[in-house]
Amino acid sequence: MIREIEVTTRAREELVDVTAEVSRVIAESGVRSGMAFVFCPHTTAAVTINENADPDVRRDIVSWAAGTVPRKADWRHGEGNSDAHVKVVLTGPCQPIPVEAGRLALGTWQGVFLCEYDGPRARRLLVKVMAG
Repeated sequence: MIREIEVTTRAREELVDVTAEVSRVIAESGVRSGMAFVFCPHTTAAVTINENADPDVRRDIVSWAAGTVPRKADWRHGEGNSDAHVKVVLTGPCQPIPVEAGRLALGTWQGVFLCEYDGPRARRLLVKVMAG
């Protein structure tokens, strides 16, 4: 099964915790053991797994990305969002997550995040759940 999650971002760059929404898709799937694949079908947004207990970690990741890939540089892409495209290359569009006992098998402090690099926008994530 595959389901879509809609996410509205509020800033140009932010990490949005979507763990609860992905967990709901897992519960609805009825899969007890298998894999979930969370895919971001956008070229200026990505998906990652990281700490969800301390919001400063999200801020630090956004700050690191902005410092590593600056918005203003000798970019050639005409839309003014080249940095967002490069940040997606660094972060990645998909995360595989094991499913055990009908739940995401994340670590204690882990969460699933949409990484917005060119917002604010309406985004979507695709979640594919496979038994196995």
